[in-house]
Amino acid sequence: MTRSLLTSAYLPALLYETGLGAVTPVVALVAAGMGAGLDQAALVVALVGVGQILGDVPAGALAARVGDRRAMLVAALVACVALAVSALAPTLPVLAVGVLLTGAASAVFHLARQAYLTEVVPVVNRARALSTLGGVSRIGVFLGPFLGAAVLHVADLRAVFWLAVGTTVAAAAVVGFARDVDDRRPARDRPRVSTAGLVRRHRRLLATLGLAVVLVGAVRATRGVVLPLWSEHLGFAPATTSLVFGLSGAVDMLLFYPAGRVMDRRGRLWVAVPSMLVLGGAIAVLPLTSTLTGLSVVAMVMGLGNGIGSGILMTLGADVAPPDGRAQFLGVWRVFQDSGAAAGPLVVSAVAAAGSLAAGIVTMGAAGLLAAGALAAFVPRWSEHATAGTRARAAAAREVAARAAAGPGAP
Repeated sequence: MTRSLLTSAYLPALLYETGLGAVTPVVALVAAGMGAGLDQAALVVALVGVGQILGDVPAGALAARVGDRRAMLVAALVACVALAVSALAPTLPVLAVGVLLTGAASAVFHLARQAYLTEVVPVVNRARALSTLGGVSRIGVFLGPFLGAAVLHVADLRAVFWLAVGTTVAAAAVVGFARDVDDRRPARDRPRVSTAGLVRRHRRLLATLGLAVVLVGAVRATRGVVLPLWSEHLGFAPATTSLVFGLSGAVDMLLFYPAGRVMDRRGRLWVAVPSMLVLGGAIAVLPLTSTLTGLSVVAMVMGLGNGIGSGILMTLGADVAPPDGRAQFLGVWRVFQDSGAAAGPLVVSAVAAAGSLAAGIVTMGAAGLLAAGALAAFVPRWSEHATAGTRARAAAAREVAARAAAGPGAP
């Protein structure tokens, strides 16, 4: 199964995220070249996140209707069209539409991959599978800008969009030709569950653990904003800032598999809480740095905190998602996750405007500590594979349930 997952999930994720990673740094530059001011360019970039939020719930419904694999193919097709629109956009509004659609297509692709792995991977390996997915995505986002920079040496900014079209087509081709390990019933044979009904049924869970998900998403997204802002505040050159951010990303990428292994063997809290404590603490102390060495050390600690939490939100979502309507539930789950990611940088901006940049950074550091507390309070305490004792109890419970289902005459 591992080889099948490599071609059906991980390689497409790497290709898809590499293209998006290449495009992300140039969107603002293309918008500025079309006459947009800094505020307008920032808004265009933010439309990627807006598109993801808008696409999360429809993504769940689409995956439930046509299946995860077909949903990935649909998402790749829409992404190719959206990237082509962005590359050919004659005006700023057209570029904005292309970027928004790219975000919506990404929501479908991300949701379908998560739902696919949730279905086909045994629960005892679930965290490793999903943390690897998160790690592969991080690698793609890390490599994309370097590939985009190579393209820019021989072509203009818009050529990077065509590069992303190429990687997206390659991802779709891998998905299309890979051997599918999903043996579920066809989508038309499954009972239909409404998204609204799922939300009502799980409203308590979403109001508690969902709050923790929003906080985690916000703190994680903040890392990508506060590092370059504080580096600029200290007067470092853009090249230096990129190097510091690259160090943080390198540490981040190294830890995804160990994180998943710990979650599978010891339980989710062993990773979730330390991740937020380390990341939130590092963000909180960032304003205390004044040298390149101090900034680099804190950046690497941020990478450590983010890296050990690789895949934690996807794993928690897979753990609590009901078997009926799993894709729709994961779509709602990603709304919480993506809303937090959108809110984090906005909180930094708002507090910085009202007070200072340092105050905005410390606020989100405190949010990281609050996220750790919320995870400790609301993450379910069950995990069949956490210890030998819980495995034995789970096996005994399954045996009792099987005998009860078999009826009184069963051996």
